[in-house]
Order: sequence, then C-alpha cells, then structure tokens
Amino acid sequence: MKNILITGGAGFIGSNFVHFMLNKNHRIINLDALTYAGNLDNLASIKNPLYSFVKGNICDKTLLDRIFTEHEIDTVVHFAAESHVDRSITGPEIFIQTNVHGTFNLLETAKSHWKIFPADHHNREYKSAVRFLQVSTDEVYGALGDTGLFTEETPLAPNSPYSASKASADMFVRAYGETFGLPVNITRCSNNYGQYQFPEKLIPLMITNALRDIPLPVYGKGEQVRDWLHVEDHCSAIYAVLTKGEIGEVYNIGGNNEKQNIEVVRKILQTLGKPESLIKYVQDRPGHDRRYAIDNGKITAKLGWSPEYSFEQGIEKTLQWYLSNQDWTDRIISGEYRRGL
Repeated sequence: MKNILITGGAGFIGSNFVHFMLNKNHRIINLDALTYAGNLDNLASIKNPLYSFVKGNICDKTLLDRIFTEHEIDTVVHFAAESHVDRSITGPEIFIQTNVHGTFNLLETAKSHWKIFPADHHNREYKSAVRFLQVSTDEVYGALGDTGLFTEETPLAPNSPYSASKASADMFVRAYGETFGLPVNITRCSNNYGQYQFPEKLIPLMITNALRDIPLPVYGKGEQVRDWLHVEDHCSAIYAVLTKGEIGEVYNIGGNNEKQNIEVVRKILQTLGKPESLIKYVQDRPGHDRRYAIDNGKITAKLGWSPEYSFEQGIEKTLQWYLSNQDWTDRIISGEYRRGL
C-alpha cells in the first residue's frame, strides 16, 4: 500500500481509520463530500505531510479520475455512505445515489486505472499490488432470532432502505471481482461506537442528552440486541484484511459484546450519575431489526484478529472522550462545525 484513497474519511469510522493509518506511516488521500455527518474537526489535529484532503463526492466520476491519476492510487478503503436508518426511511433516494451509484463510480474508476488480469483473481495464491475494500454492515443480513450468529454465508436479507443500498453496493463489489478480476474484499461489521461518532447514533445521542438532562429517546421497550464493536477494534480488523486478507473474500467483524439497547442506555446513565427517569420510550421505527450478532470465527482463524475491547472497557473510554470533548459536540449541535464549508 503506497497511496491509499479513503472515502468518507471525515466521518466517524473513516476519520478514526485515517488516524490509525497515519500512525502506521501510510500515505492517505481522504475524499469526503462533507455532508452533515462529515466533520473536519475530527481531523483537526493532523499535521502530517503524508495526509491530503480532497473535498468532493464519490458520485463525481471526473473528480475520481483526477484523484486516481494525480495520486497514483493503489488501494481504496471505501467508507463513504449515507448510514442513518431513520433518514433512509424518510428520504431513501440519497442512499441509492451515494451508496449504490457512488460505489459503482469507484469500481469503474479503479477498473480503468488498475492493470487487472481477470484470470488471476481465481488463483488463490495471487498477490495483487492493488486492492479495493468495501466497508459494509451486518445489517445487510437482516435480523436474527433469539439465537444464532451472522456468518459470511448468511443470505442477504436487508430490511431497511439503508441496508438494501449497502447490500446492492456489496453485490456490485463482488461482481467486479468475479467479472473483471478486480482485487476486492468486503468487510461487514456490527454496531460501532467510540470517539468522533455523530450524535444522532444511539450511544453519543444518549451521552449528549444525559449530559444536558434532556429526555433519552428509546425505541419500543429498548429490547433490540446489537453486537457492539469499538471503532479502534474495527480499524485494526480492516488493517488485517488489507494486509493479510485473501482476495475476493468477505470478512465479518464483531465485538463479541451483545447488549440490549436499554442495557446500554442504563449503563450510560449509571456511569454519568443520571436518573433513569430521563428515559423516554418512543414508538418503534418501521422495519426495526430485533437482533444482530456477528460470528468472528473466520477473521480470527484466518487472519489472527480478535477485538481487544470488552464493552465495559470501550464504553468507559468512550464516555471519558465525550466528557473531555464537549466542545466538539457543542459545535455540532450549534452547527458551528459546518461554517465555512
């Protein structure tokens, strides 16, 4: 990996991955459209000649061609996506534009710039000098019952416009690997949490509201179960796939930390010393998947990766970060972070 294009690198997971890769002295070109969830405050501490930022949209094919040419891109780590399920219910079209058409543009650009020999893809000993990694989600698998885990062989059965758009993007990535020999990987992760997460998501929203003593909205009875993955563990897993993953393979990434949403909310309130009376149960959203849980067996056995954070360790670190960086949250709530963009 010489010249890595990270799309969506001003978002939550993307910005954490930018920091992670710069700490390993990789050259990074960060492409982000700076929509509402893109925040340059996440990257403000970077003073590194190996880092370049480009404001732009993955739907802009001309821009992608220029970036690949000027920076001689050999690796793509594709985070850029609309990702909030509630927003996909009220306005699904942008999810199709960004998550499907944007991914298609990236694949087409990579195919046109990289010298690919399709027959090589089916040779499992083949080591490519280029790679395209699609960062996806366990939500493409749909919902689980009270038992069982998602594996890489679980059929895709998305239940929201968001997860349907990600499943479609995954299928295009797979097809470009099979048809054109593009060296691809797909990772599917469970629910991430940690520093720099936009405060519309469950954990930062609960922290932000609790600190302001305003109601904490919980869907239904809060019995939905999620497998929580600290963002730093996610970054190390992606790095393992980039450096050791077998071309063409899908790798599930989970934190081995299943929790009901209401458990997470109560833990946050307890740690912050806030009363449970702040919890406000609200009508559940349409098509709300009841349970997700990841089987880590493949990435653990094949690549030697496993999560380092227990949920208790990770949530403590996350709470401390938000407590120490309330100005970061304040700038988002006020809209100040968007000024001058």
